[in-house]
Amino acid sequence: MRALVRLLAGLALIAAAAASAQSYPDHNVRVIVPFGQGGPTDVIARIFSQKLSERLGHQFYVENIPGAGGNIGTAQAAKASADGYTILVVSTGFMVNPSLYAKVPYDPLKSFTPLTLAAVSPNVIFVNPSIPAKSLKELIELVKANPGKYAYAQPAMGSTPHLSAELLKQTYNLDLVMVPFQSAGLAVNGVLAGQPPIGVTALPPTIGLINEGKLRGLAIEAVKRSPTIPDVPTIAEAGVPGQEADTLTGFVLPAGTPPAIVEKLHAEMVKIGALPEIRERLEKIGFNPVINTPAEFGARIKTEMEKWGKVVRAANLKIQ
Repeated sequence: MRALVRLLAGLALIAAAAASAQSYPDHNVRVIVPFGQGGPTDVIARIFSQKLSERLGHQFYVENIPGAGGNIGTAQAAKASADGYTILVVSTGFMVNPSLYAKVPYDPLKSFTPLTLAAVSPNVIFVNPSIPAKSLKELIELVKANPGKYAYAQPAMGSTPHLSAELLKQTYNLDLVMVPFQSAGLAVNGVLAGQPPIGVTALPPTIGLINEGKLRGLAIEAVKRSPTIPDVPTIAEAGVPGQEADTLTGFVLPAGTPPAIVEKLHAEMVKIGALPEIRERLEKIGFNPVINTPAEFGARIKTEMEKWGKVVRAANLKIQ
């Protein structure tokens, strides 16, 4: 009799979850972006949120909660109810911060359920035109010949632009000063002003400036050239192979979100990601659309944590 009661209770829970997923969403959904407005993560969040709102009949509204390299907004999402009404949009910092910070208020693998990777953008190494180096190899030689003289701008501590620059420094034993900014846009503006004259950021905010000649692109950290800046070589073509680095943007949910809701949201993300207008919008701003399965995204999260954790430890980077 007890076994029958447990079985019936289990069936009732399954039926209730299925009914909840079928009616989901029945009110507005909060989409947390743990960074300020206007950055790549925010732009992609708004592109997908708009389409989710149109398709599912309720507002998917973006809430920006910046601070502590994304940790503040991420912590709020980790504590949210696992009912599908809170979605977190993450960048690579989500996977790097556990290695970079002395303590983070979440575990990327345990606190969240992966939904999908949405888009990737390669990082780009660029300089103010006043810098005499016309290639990445020339820049490396210039920095080597002038230890401690040059500095580079990066958009956020622990971001892949920051870590890829640190990897370059480790590889070539460069004495190159790091200057952190609060966003990619501010880092790019710093390089435009020559303070500092070298920059590493995700591709989007540099595209127009490189094409106009206001910045000189030296290498894109990808396996193939970007159609948005076709004259800029890949990092391997520039003579530094094996240092490709993407800025990732993806969607996760609080751990324990019902599988039926995860499946429903994922099915919608697949449809949205396949729309030509969405692909064109993402490509125009320097991102490659990538929709994968929750399992594939979970595996990518783990891989990125391991890859960049090694760089963080080798560079002895730590934020209290």
